[in-house]
Amino acid sequence: MLKTELLEIIANGENSGVEFKRDDIRADALAREIVAMANLRGGMVLLGVEDDGTISGIQRGNLETWVMDAILGHVHPMLLPFYEVVALDGGQRVAVVSVTTGSSKPYVLRHNGREEIYIRVGSTVRFADRNQQARLFATGGLLHSETMPVSGATIHALDRERLQDYLLSCAGDRELPATEVAWIDRMLGLGFMTDVHAAAPVCTIAGLVLFGRTPRRFLRQAGIRWMAFSGIDKSYQALDDTILDAPLVGRFARQDGGARELLERGLIEDLMDRLQGQPLVSTEGENLGDGLRRERIWHYPPESLREAVVNALAHRDWTRTPEVEIVAYSNRLEVTSPGALQNSMTVEKMLAGQRSPRNTAIVDVLRDHGYVDARGMGVRRKIVPLVRAASGAEPDFEATEDYLKLILPRSDPGGPNSPLN
Repeated sequence: MLKTELLEIIANGENSGVEFKRDDIRADALAREIVAMANLRGGMVLLGVEDDGTISGIQRGNLETWVMDAILGHVHPMLLPFYEVVALDGGQRVAVVSVTTGSSKPYVLRHNGREEIYIRVGSTVRFADRNQQARLFATGGLLHSETMPVSGATIHALDRERLQDYLLSCAGDRELPATEVAWIDRMLGLGFMTDVHAAAPVCTIAGLVLFGRTPRRFLRQAGIRWMAFSGIDKSYQALDDTILDAPLVGRFARQDGGARELLERGLIEDLMDRLQGQPLVSTEGENLGDGLRRERIWHYPPESLREAVVNALAHRDWTRTPEVEIVAYSNRLEVTSPGALQNSMTVEKMLAGQRSPRNTAIVDVLRDHGYVDARGMGVRRKIVPLVRAASGAEPDFEATEDYLKLILPRSDPGGPNSPLN
């Protein structure tokens, strides 16, 4: 780091990724700062800088060894920081201890025989509460929230006909369970229900959202919130604001030739049908198609829309309380999936084709039904190139600690990239 870079960082003050400390800090206190930063997005601790930004310089001898021992001795899993010393005018020196966001969250502070999880909130360090800890475990891939029990959701909350289709057509069952007990045992085996010991088995989140008759009755974050606004933000009156509630998968029947026919729509089909009737999403063209019906011109490629919705539902974080949100504006459409990217996944890695499914059971069932690209390349194959071809602009991904948002630019049906031309 250059001297000018360090001075600029100090001048900007402490924030979520920068902490000032004297070099006489205790080992456990330094480790706590490192844990909190690794559990967020990484950052740096500047040793030799007072809280007000005054540079006091480092005084401790053999500081690098002490820093490494403090972190390796108190932080778990192991985390290797980057250490450097920047010399300033007047002979003062500042040690910069940098860490990237951790790939094995949550990181804990081991001290006095205990393990404590800390997070960074602004420029302060706080003990992670129960919900924050659950999100860190989920982000690190150690908690599969889709397997969590849903209180009150017994086997009667599941759509038996959808389950019958799945067992016979996808799961490889030769015959259906003959009794209620046998049905519950089969659901336990598939992970669609779980045994809570103290009471009768209940549905897991995966089982309920995939096959539940009305999932939101038991799980308020299930379903999709669809909104439309005539302007470019939500300050305009909503043209539509609807909560859609249905099982993720549709109900199919196998025909004599082996093809599967959709008999009853699921949540994904419900949303796509609703989008088809929205003027902000698609319009009727002037030409007549087959059956003397006017062709529908989409402002967004339908295949890209479907892929974006499926991804948002399949990979959302169920420890978060908001619904998946689809919002159409006059110039764009946004698809927001609650939860941060997990396992050190980034937007760049996702665009390159790396895969890290959060909800493996949900993804597997969606893949069995043909909703999910078998190769996991839907973003590369169905979103980026199709949106680029339709609108002439790139889709944008916004990843935060709370959500992943996909922003699709609207194409002009009368413009140079229009399907009408």
